[in-house]
Amino acid sequence: MQIESDLLLERQKIRRKLVLWRCMAIIIFVVSVASIVVSASLSKMGSGGDHLVKLKIEGIIGSDVSKQVKLIDDALADKSIKGLILCVNSPGGAVTGGEQLHDAVMRFAKEKPVVVSMGGVAASAGYMISVPANRIFALNSTLTGSIGVIMQAPDISGLLGKVGITVDQLVSGPLKGQPSMVKPLSPQGREMLQGLIENFYDQFVGMVAQGRHMDVAKVKELGDGRPYSGQQAVNNGLVDQIGTEQDAKKWLAQYLKLSSDIKVIELKNKKPSKWFSRFMGETLGDTMNGVMQQALYNSHENLDGAIAIWKP
Repeated sequence: MQIESDLLLERQKIRRKLVLWRCMAIIIFVVSVASIVVSASLSKMGSGGDHLVKLKIEGIIGSDVSKQVKLIDDALADKSIKGLILCVNSPGGAVTGGEQLHDAVMRFAKEKPVVVSMGGVAASAGYMISVPANRIFALNSTLTGSIGVIMQAPDISGLLGKVGITVDQLVSGPLKGQPSMVKPLSPQGREMLQGLIENFYDQFVGMVAQGRHMDVAKVKELGDGRPYSGQQAVNNGLVDQIGTEQDAKKWLAQYLKLSSDIKVIELKNKKPSKWFSRFMGETLGDTMNGVMQQALYNSHENLDGAIAIWKP
């Protein structure tokens, strides 16, 4: 009996070791596959001779645009990349996000040419990020311009008063609690916030004046917040010409004296392929995979502070 018990324990030890080695083998395999995928992506970007790159800016521009900025800066450092096609289809968004993207595009444009292809809308911060380009194309139906900044502060103090709720707010100074959802905006608070808006607006105007080589007074005349159609924007100098993305590519190739069929690679953050995600789900469990996917690849666009956005 003792011998049988010892054999049973020994078998259990062997089984545990086998399970451990199998788990380690799976982990090594997963890491190896991930490395191969990343290496293949990098080699795809870095090989194949001279080429152009394309970056799409779509939807509302959030406060955190670090991923897009890194893509632009990495493309600038790649000697095989000769120019950038910036495809903008955005009503704008956070001023901070627009400023960072504007500066990244400007850095790129100082060393390599940039052409912008506007989609249905490229307004406010969407126009801000376009102005450093060497050439801006828009469609006749594009809505662009809308040069301006907005800051909103909801006030529910009237509703709270109707239901008999009061909120005590302790602040270190009269302007610290401005704006507040539970207190009306004071005249001093309104003056303070209006000063901020005007400062942001002056920065926006300066970007347009520098990028479009226009007089500041002319930009302010055009920059009263209104949007313009693509044709109107061409007429007033905010856009260079009417054309599609293919027209923008053709112009960039001619500007660089390259072949019209030069390769264009889209810049985007790599995500795992469907089979890789399925393998991860089957191997490590669907729940764990869901957590990893959410942690690594889901992003929420924040609109903190002042925003430059076109609101129909």
